[in-house]
Amino acid sequence: MTSSITSSWPKLTSRQEFEFLADLVMSHSAGDHTFFSLRDSHGGTTRFANNQVIQNVNLRRGSLSVTVAFGRQHGTASTTDFTAGAVRETLKQAESIARVSPDDPEYLPPVGAQTYLSLPTSRSETSTAGPARRLDYAREAIGQCKMENLNAAGIVSSSTAVAGLAAETGLRAYEERTEGRFSLTVQAGEATGWSAAAHRSIDRLHVQERTLAAIIKAKRGADEPQELPPGRYTVILEPAAVAGLLSWMIWMLDAKSFYKGTSPFSGKLGSRIIDRRLSLLNQPAHADLLGNGFTSEGLPVIESGWIESGVLTQLLHDRYTAREHQIDPLRTLESPHFSGERPIGTRVDDLIRTTQRGILVTNFWYIRPVNPSDLTLTGMTRDGTFLIENGEITSAVRNFRFHESPLRAFNQVEAYTAPVEAVTSETGKALVPAMRIHDFHFSSVTKF
Repeated sequence: MTSSITSSWPKLTSRQEFEFLADLVMSHSAGDHTFFSLRDSHGGTTRFANNQVIQNVNLRRGSLSVTVAFGRQHGTASTTDFTAGAVRETLKQAESIARVSPDDPEYLPPVGAQTYLSLPTSRSETSTAGPARRLDYAREAIGQCKMENLNAAGIVSSSTAVAGLAAETGLRAYEERTEGRFSLTVQAGEATGWSAAAHRSIDRLHVQERTLAAIIKAKRGADEPQELPPGRYTVILEPAAVAGLLSWMIWMLDAKSFYKGTSPFSGKLGSRIIDRRLSLLNQPAHADLLGNGFTSEGLPVIESGWIESGVLTQLLHDRYTAREHQIDPLRTLESPHFSGERPIGTRVDDLIRTTQRGILVTNFWYIRPVNPSDLTLTGMTRDGTFLIENGEITSAVRNFRFHESPLRAFNQVEAYTAPVEAVTSETGKALVPAMRIHDFHFSSVTKF
């Protein structure tokens, strides 16, 4: 099924229209504080499976919300109707909810006027891409797989959104954001190969290159896999697998649990937690990351260091906790750039050819915490797990379940590449290296 955006397709909310709605809310609000947020988007997704397109649709979605506070009592109401009458009614609902709500001891008024970085959040080639462009990319991936007698399934998506925030404090923020995504699973018998990409520019998804990478993985895994015993192995983790471990480190940097003493990082702020060659930065202005100019509360997003030469230097604070502990400015970590000094090349092959014996892991899935106190995680390998011997991939191996902490694993790093794009369904997008790590713990063999 196909569809297209016609000339009558309504435009996204402009800056002027956003300002009109924001002024309308502020001028009619009876609250001590009023916060207004708007998100308006259109885009679409092309899905394919069994080497054929099964869906090619566009979606328009918009919502706005109003939060009103009387002292520490606050209430929020939302609507998808952007007409003036509906916005005023939403404001009244928020006021009614606030008046009957209990005091919130952690409530803070909206932030005031801010200065934001001008970031490359929008690309015209993505905003003008419609079903036809997505269909071309899907057919390109399908065609490559058909030539190899393999089965393809995946998605190509493109979207454009505007986000706006306002408050009676003088806060005004407005930004247009585009995003293209590609994900592909190639099946060869029982084996699968996988690749994914996300970028502000739909032209930077590198569909042909990523399809070829997934095909190679599927074909390598098509032979009967060896079943190796569980144990500790030297592993080469491809960037998606590294991102899977790193994402849990980032999520656990929560300052509240740190101050309560329940964090795996308690007592470690200012101390080395991983290999001294490794550093983690937030780089919202990086053209290959998906940084935004401001947070959902209107705070500016800035470049910042989080782990420097292995030393933990920052925690993730909410505004209330940051105020309690006099943290200013408040930093965020939505554009992770994980890198190391003196990398070995830029490709996974640069690690493989210098490995005597080890396991190559394409990706992890269903990663979950086992022991939050030391950040031990469990999960399974997928989409290509292989034995390396004497610098070459010699066979596929049956998938493993692992029990390992990224705090241990990232202290057992032997070598790594320069950072490259890593995109998974659970981790979003980051720039991370592939890594060779010794004594990585595979606790059992899976049944598939």
